[in-house]
Amino acid sequence: MAAEAQGAWSEEAVDHFLRSQRIRARDGAAVRWFHAANSKARAREAARSDVHMIEADVLLRGGKGGNGDPIMAHPPETDSDNTLQEWLKEIVNTNKGIKLDFKSLEAIWPSLELLEHVKQHLRRPIWINADILQGPNGDNAVVDAKEFLDTVTSFFPNVTLSLGWTTGWHPDKHNKGYDWMMVKEMAQICSTLSQPVTFPVRAALVRQSISELCWLMQQSDRYSLTVWTGKEDVYSVEDLLYIRENFDKSRVYYDILEPQNSEFKKAIGLEQ
Repeated sequence: MAAEAQGAWSEEAVDHFLRSQRIRARDGAAVRWFHAANSKARAREAARSDVHMIEADVLLRGGKGGNGDPIMAHPPETDSDNTLQEWLKEIVNTNKGIKLDFKSLEAIWPSLELLEHVKQHLRRPIWINADILQGPNGDNAVVDAKEFLDTVTSFFPNVTLSLGWTTGWHPDKHNKGYDWMMVKEMAQICSTLSQPVTFPVRAALVRQSISELCWLMQQSDRYSLTVWTGKEDVYSVEDLLYIRENFDKSRVYYDILEPQNSEFKKAIGLEQ
């Protein structure tokens, strides 16, 4: 059974949910997300919701350099009422896919050991995420790409890798997008990988990066984009529709916030 579970991990999320008749079309926009399901209350809410994918953040208790248990929290927080072990116990009983976002290398090994214990119950999409390259306006530290990939693939050679750039967005200036150096460096890193890779891209920065990201997506049919957004970011439904027009719709996921999420889904006929 473990081998079958691993096999399911290398299936594109859109294909998994289509095959299990939980979406009607091979369309990444039909996949619904629950973002930052970190606290016990948020994890419970996510487990009981009608989403397909649950995203949560993992770090070691005590923050960077911490040596405690893996907990569910997003920096600058360094503590949480929820450990990864408890979180997995809650989510394993659902049929929802999982995206775990790692902010530091230290948390990865102990977290993957916990995931290993429950993998036979996880026949669904599992994504492991880290920002491994400096991106537009990005000033957060990156997770070392080689160590991250070596560790993750040594545990789970088929898991979907979500590989991003650190980014920033400033309301009072022109924000540059993902440039050629950024996408070519990412393509180089991913050229030796054999599993599915999704690139998390910031909604407010994609429109000015269409040529670069189209090129990146052309490098392999195993690649997809996951559009995400910061709470304060300014972007329009037109920006999202522009992304949709420029990429294969089966290869773009949208983990975005309200009100744009509902407005976008209405505009493309996925919601009333």
